[in-house]
Amino acid sequence: MKSLKLISSAIAMLICFVTMAQERTITGIISDENKQAIPGATIFNQTSKATAQTDFDGKYSIQAKTGDMLVITFIGYKTQRQKVQNSNIINIKMLPEMSTLQEVVVVGYGRSDSEYEDRSYERAERKAKKMVQTQMLQGYVAGVQVQSSANYTPSPTLTIRGNANIAPKNEPMYIIDGVPAKANQMSKINPNDIDNVSVLKDQAATSVYGSRAANGVVVISTKNELYKNLTEKQLDKKLNIMPIPTEPTQEDYDTFVENAFESPKTAPLSTFSIDVDNASYTNIRRFLNNGQQVPKDAVRVEEMVNFFKYTYPQPKNEHPFSINTEVSDSPWNSKNRILKIGLQGKNILTENLPASNLVFLIDVSGSMSDMNKLPLLKQSLKILVNELRPKDKVAIVVYAGAAGMVLPPTSGDEKKTIIDALDKLQSGGSTAGGAGIELAYKTATENFIKGGNNRVILATDGDFNVGSSSNSDMEKLIEEKRKTGVFLTCLGYGMGNYKDSKMEILADKGNGNYAYIDNIQEANRFLGKEFKGSMFAIAKDVKIQIEFNPKQVQAYRLIGYENRKLRPEDFKNDAIDAGELGSNHTVTALYEIIPTGIKSDYLAEQPDDLKYTKTEPNSNNYSSELATIKFRYKKPDGEKSIEMVQVIENKSVVLEKASDDMKFSSAVAWFGLKLRDSKLISNKSSNDIALLAKQGLSNDADGYKAEFIRLVETSKQFN
Repeated sequence: MKSLKLISSAIAMLICFVTMAQERTITGIISDENKQAIPGATIFNQTSKATAQTDFDGKYSIQAKTGDMLVITFIGYKTQRQKVQNSNIINIKMLPEMSTLQEVVVVGYGRSDSEYEDRSYERAERKAKKMVQTQMLQGYVAGVQVQSSANYTPSPTLTIRGNANIAPKNEPMYIIDGVPAKANQMSKINPNDIDNVSVLKDQAATSVYGSRAANGVVVISTKNELYKNLTEKQLDKKLNIMPIPTEPTQEDYDTFVENAFESPKTAPLSTFSIDVDNASYTNIRRFLNNGQQVPKDAVRVEEMVNFFKYTYPQPKNEHPFSINTEVSDSPWNSKNRILKIGLQGKNILTENLPASNLVFLIDVSGSMSDMNKLPLLKQSLKILVNELRPKDKVAIVVYAGAAGMVLPPTSGDEKKTIIDALDKLQSGGSTAGGAGIELAYKTATENFIKGGNNRVILATDGDFNVGSSSNSDMEKLIEEKRKTGVFLTCLGYGMGNYKDSKMEILADKGNGNYAYIDNIQEANRFLGKEFKGSMFAIAKDVKIQIEFNPKQVQAYRLIGYENRKLRPEDFKNDAIDAGELGSNHTVTALYEIIPTGIKSDYLAEQPDDLKYTKTEPNSNNYSSELATIKFRYKKPDGEKSIEMVQVIENKSVVLEKASDDMKFSSAVAWFGLKLRDSKLISNKSSNDIALLAKQGLSNDADGYKAEFIRLVETSKQFN
């Protein structure tokens, strides 16, 4: 009996050992401190030496056994280690890492010019100890002060104390591998590349570098002399120096006046083109994250609202989108109401989408050299390349002083070839934007796929300065190219000299859409997760016309869409261009309504009665109707519009009982109106805006809505 128990125990232990020794699949998500997914993070199994990388959603999969140690790394974040236990799911949150020099040794010594070549700080220290010179430092020096900040700063402040006390103006000169450098260049060197750092003072500094070295010299030598013989510009480029955020006044935005209240008696019809762009929101996010005041004309409220996705139902009839309306109280003017109009595009399975004929039109001019321009652009387009199917094809056209093709049309299954072509791109020269557009459209039309998705994807900072440079020239050019049936997507990059006005014109006039890519996460959202909506149009020239019932509506105004308004007669004119709707895309528009019988300070003086023209309401009783709304759209390859009509009932709910979508979209519009310093809102409290957004916070798996709330709270510094 005892031997039987021993055998049973041995078998149990063996089973346990075998189980522990078996490899299994470990999965999880790698995210940052803001719960945003980190694509491209590396997961390394120290035991098996297996590696894996996260995809665009931060997800990974790796083989491991119980007890194995997983090491997770990503540039700019602290290395994380996680031991594999019983669970097959391991999620990791990465924390940012500030790279700093561990020690700076300051040595003062006298030497000849030939001794300058000796960069070993140990030998220099020995020399210093043997020499006694008046007013010179010997050995280690107390009084080297380095000031830095966790917030944005172009470089740390470093001062050296000699005879005088440390003062803000004591900043030394910097030498990197024999090249005079600036403080922000010094701060960008990878500490792992540094061989030694020495600090010279007094004669040791001025005898070699002259009066510029009066405050001392910090001499940095790298292990392989990585920066030897470089010019200042070359040093900036090699160190990937990003420019200090410049004042927004150097950027170009079209000016416009916000929509005013109108009376349905004098202006019975409100007509506009839909807008699925959201560049304004990401641009605003960039300003706020940089601690800058947002320029008023950079704020397009409709693009802010349409950055977010709402839970509208899929269409159930032959039309490519569903129509959804809701009415509730206005959060900023308590006596008014908000009408929300939402369109939901049909979700088409990726495999059922038509083949794509894409042309990447890439700006490689000198203005694109910054890290948040061409380098970010290339990484962004790689995300899109990974979404391509074998039946899709891509060509790459670039422009600087002139335009040229760097990759002929290439199948989507040759991803390495396409990515290699992107990796080889370098910036330099002027910006022949017009010539680039000509060549890109020529390439797209020569490879046109009938019934397919034919599209030029323009990626630039919008700084066209050669050839067709004026906005009117670019508008005429792109309107002409629109007739080819090729759609246009504009991707904006950069800061400081960013030309939003040109990008908006190109997208509006070219059967296109427009996004501003401020970071790799935004590239992943627009070109990865929302690839279908961004790149595949299911309806074009979509127009909306609404007629308000004067028995219920004293006045109305369209919130945003100032650059998308149309004349009433344009609604049925198929020659008039309008916006496009993509697969599974949503479009949201908001109207503010002053009900009849409400006294309002925002209403203009009513005109005197007319002598020859009388405007009388229809005698029919439409008391149950608030408005009638009409839509017109064309199929992607069609030329004749299809019309849809829907009546909006006169039903309203208090804001507390409104849907989450109504609350959140109203909060976003409210914030946009605040940023524009609108004269038509009475309450501009950031706290109230954030509170309403929190009440509507749902359906936020990717955290974009939570990020919006943080931006609202960040903006309080500009109140």
